[in-house]
Amino acid sequence: MRLPRARRPSPPQDFTLSKGQDAAAAQSDENSERGNWSSKTDYLLSMVGYAVGLGNVWRFPYLTYQNGGGVGITMVVITALVTVYYNVIIAYALYYLFASFQSVLPWSDCFAWADENCSKTPVVRDCNTTLADGTVIHTNYSFVSSNNLTCLNGTATYKDVQPPSEQYWNKVALRRSSGLDETGEIVWYLALCLLLSWVIVGAALFKGIKSSGKAVYFTAVFPYVVLVILLVRGATLEGARDGIEYYIGTQSNITKLMEGEVWKDAATQIFFSLSVAWGGLVALSSYNKFHNNCYSDAIAVCLVNCITSVFAGFAIFSVLGHMAFLADRPVSEVVDSGFDLAFVAYPSALSKLPVAPLWSFLFFFMLLLLGLDSQFASIETVTTTIQDMYPKVMKKMRVPITLGLCMLLFFLGLLCVTQVILCWSLVAFSPPKYGSVEYPAWGTAVGWCMIVFCIIWIPIVAIVKIVKAQGNLWQRIVSCCRPAANWGPFLECHRGERYSHMVDPHKERDQEIPTVDGFVHKLE
Repeated sequence: MRLPRARRPSPPQDFTLSKGQDAAAAQSDENSERGNWSSKTDYLLSMVGYAVGLGNVWRFPYLTYQNGGGVGITMVVITALVTVYYNVIIAYALYYLFASFQSVLPWSDCFAWADENCSKTPVVRDCNTTLADGTVIHTNYSFVSSNNLTCLNGTATYKDVQPPSEQYWNKVALRRSSGLDETGEIVWYLALCLLLSWVIVGAALFKGIKSSGKAVYFTAVFPYVVLVILLVRGATLEGARDGIEYYIGTQSNITKLMEGEVWKDAATQIFFSLSVAWGGLVALSSYNKFHNNCYSDAIAVCLVNCITSVFAGFAIFSVLGHMAFLADRPVSEVVDSGFDLAFVAYPSALSKLPVAPLWSFLFFFMLLLLGLDSQFASIETVTTTIQDMYPKVMKKMRVPITLGLCMLLFFLGLLCVTQVILCWSLVAFSPPKYGSVEYPAWGTAVGWCMIVFCIIWIPIVAIVKIVKAQGNLWQRIVSCCRPAANWGPFLECHRGERYSHMVDPHKERDQEIPTVDGFVHKLE
């Protein structure tokens, strides 16, 4: 291995801004090519909006109760795929939002679309009552139903029934088919809601961070107003205290803190909520000015994210406690997460409140905003990648490229608004199914292909970089583990002595790779 050659001392360099640069920086952006945030508030609200999403409302409260290079390409690919189905969830929220504009909520009772298993209240199948002389009286369901009786001082067995909100979700909103083999048709009203959600995203991002930074003033702040309203209303309901006690109170099982599963779920939730290693945090932060205090930003975003999750739990469980009170069931039997909480359990509870359409509108409007600001950051991750790879093209054609990307992802999302439900999990793998419907083997194979497509870029890019580097195998590996020659502060005035020899990104864009001998070799 050759030793590094001695470098000639470079002449002193003036790292101050020229008059033209200084005037431009004072009037607008520090980085004229990529742009900067208009204000620190735009950035912080965008970060909070990205971190605080649907999972803070429908996943964290449930977990609390239950427990008492190539990498860069992979991040972008995964983010792009997630935006496809994430906007479908926003479309669901839009559909329920529009459905709330009715005097009687369509999921409040068993209407024409319901079957014989639909019931607003638990249905007694039979009742066994033991008299004082030891006689056991068996009363069947039909007798109890026809005489409007209840099983007093006896043991009741209940019929398996579904609440109206569950049947509405499956039969009306999704029009769910019997399985993956029966794709069915595109549900037209969900497709229109999906189109509207992509139009909103495209309108907010057509100027990049300059436009999305203004949109988050509403999309990131208003959900907190709705959470406060829901919490105040929920706290006044009968049974709300029982719900809070189950969430975090005297009925909480503190001993579960000794179990590893609790800490695993906590770590999963915080990493999932903050979207660490998804690229969004890096993409949004890359538009900050050079001397931004990233430490205080990181602490602020993490604290707001955690506080929001805990606060949302109080709003959710106060209403679920009221729902359990009306059903005369323990809170544990009405607690759920994900789709079942957002589109079945909570809507069912809201439908029992006075002025139910108002509360339903507020709840789904909150879900819509929580989803949108997270979606803004996810799409910005993809467009930022395109901008850094092709800055001149992106600067001239940002609007058509952004709108074209939204249109492409909309068409990909149409598969998710058919009558088949897609689901997949790699971390805790089990044969995928939705409810009791199991997927065929070819559906599992498609899921594995999606996983491979996302992560295969890591070894592919690593091999390509090693092949393009110069020297023996060890030298190539070492050189690929070092930053590229153009890595460092973008503006010359910020480089100082440490980065004085870096390749100017304006002239070279990852076209030169350093080797261990200290030289920078030009790739042919």
